[in-house]
Amino acid sequence: MSRCGGVTRRDALRTAVASGLLLAVGGGCGSRDTRTSTVTAHPYAAAARRSDAFAWPEGKRAAVSLTFDDARPSQALTGIPLLDHYGVKGTFFVSPGPLQTHLPAWKQALANGHEIGNHSLHHPCTGNFAFARDKALEDYTLNQMERELREANRVIESALGVRPTTFAYPCGQKFVGRGRHLRSYVPLVARMFEAGRGWMDEAANDPAFCDPAQLLGMELDGLDFQAPRKLIDSAVANGSWLVFAGHEIGEGGRQTTRIDTLEAICRYAQDPNHGIWIDTVQTIVRYVRETR
Repeated sequence: MSRCGGVTRRDALRTAVASGLLLAVGGGCGSRDTRTSTVTAHPYAAAARRSDAFAWPEGKRAAVSLTFDDARPSQALTGIPLLDHYGVKGTFFVSPGPLQTHLPAWKQALANGHEIGNHSLHHPCTGNFAFARDKALEDYTLNQMERELREANRVIESALGVRPTTFAYPCGQKFVGRGRHLRSYVPLVARMFEAGRGWMDEAANDPAFCDPAQLLGMELDGLDFQAPRKLIDSAVANGSWLVFAGHEIGEGGRQTTRIDTLEAICRYAQDPNHGIWIDTVQTIVRYVRETR
């Protein structure tokens, strides 16, 4: 039994338990402690320490971005009018193919101040997903990925008259190749775009520390308002930038951000008492870069 200052580790452990300081023992990545404590329930939900050195504009205490992937029809037909109703600007990471389905609506979204980002040409993911076997990241090279991202930019610019400055990693996966030949394409995204957003991440972004080329993106699909509200409140407490990521926008269903949840987020973020800046990824990442 090891000792420190004459006290055994077992004695220290007993003291910690008795005083309520031991909040959780063991558990894997993402394990949760259901007891009441002053620590957030999810171990990664809050920044390690609030950085008071970073100042959000106009006295705001946190930032929130609403992002959606794939240029799905429900975004153009339901989501954009909803955001417009509340005066909230969103970021839509589009793939050129689906973009053509409701092109006039996407042009109007751009005119209304929403951001259009790049989500690749073919949406490559790991070939372990059956739908991606013919576009598997394991079979890609960095040169192939660069050609794809440049072509997606070209097609989007041709259709909408704007070249994307931000990118969302399809399936949140950031590699090409396999084994000893595997490479990260984060440096490629850093070279081509002002920001790259992940998917299915577990925390908000620390504006004083985060890597704009791989911003953490937290899933919004399928949640009622209470879950994102807790994440927003945690971001406010820690001065963070919370980036939500969703797909369909509707009453419910697979990969669907609920309309009532989206409306509640808009109302909550616009209440001046909450100190939240809600804006596009491009707008916020530019402020972050300039400020730090």
